[in-house]
Amino acid sequence: MTAERSPATGAPRPAAGRARRRLLRWGVPLAVFAAVAVAGPVVVPYDPVTVRLADRLAPPGALLPDGLRAWLGTDQVGKDLTAQILQGARISLVVGLTTVLAAGAFGLTAGVAAGYRGGPFDAVLMRLADLQLAFPSILLAILIAAVLGRSVANVIITLSVTRWVTFARIARAQSLVVKEREFVAAARAIGADASRIVRRHIAPFAIPPLVVVATVELGLVILAEASLSFLGLGTTPAHPSWGLIIADGRDYLTTGWWISTIPGLVLSLVVITVGQFGDALRDYLDPRAVAG
Repeated sequence: MTAERSPATGAPRPAAGRARRRLLRWGVPLAVFAAVAVAGPVVVPYDPVTVRLADRLAPPGALLPDGLRAWLGTDQVGKDLTAQILQGARISLVVGLTTVLAAGAFGLTAGVAAGYRGGPFDAVLMRLADLQLAFPSILLAILIAAVLGRSVANVIITLSVTRWVTFARIARAQSLVVKEREFVAAARAIGADASRIVRRHIAPFAIPPLVVVATVELGLVILAEASLSFLGLGTTPAHPSWGLIIADGRDYLTTGWWISTIPGLVLSLVVITVGQFGDALRDYLDPRAVAG
């Protein structure tokens, strides 16, 4: 079998096929998660917030009096755990994607502008970034969330504020390299203004590495949202997330172990899958990939 070659150097890329297979192996379950998050709450017959005290603490697979089966059991007030987990998947997907897009857009804009302009703007932005990185992100998120209050929108704002720095630093590094290239000098020579140079010649080079970072950050954001909800600073009971479900079931570990255990396992599997997909995407996009 002929080894693939790098489009940049023409050198053999024996690891490219393996990287593609790994990307597919982790991409398929990630796509399944997205499909379940979108369609799951519509398919499951139970409302995730409907209280049915007569059905409380039914174990996984129990047949309920109304003839329906609680495949993952019910919680301490009779809410169907399957419906809650599916609703939590939707919230995790919405919070994760929206946060990554918002933080990535702001970080890309700020980082490219700082790298291209330099001077006081670059110095102030990077010192602000260093200051924020020196402060534990979860503590900063707790502080902001406590001020803003509980809601899905506030969780997105909170996590966007704590995540933009990573995107900004990578975008700035790319900008510092690209602005010295010959084609940028040629654009300046023909009279292109700074905004056009940044939009057309510098920002496009910063986007590919940010895509890989965004994939990894997605898993971290989902985990951070669950942490805030577990602490009572994230979503409200009207919009149950995995962290909130785990928190509600921590007092029933002996009589209703499934309430916290199952969403905890789902959360772990999703975060691991997203992280592995990010690693696979990085390896696939790296033109210097070689057989390991």
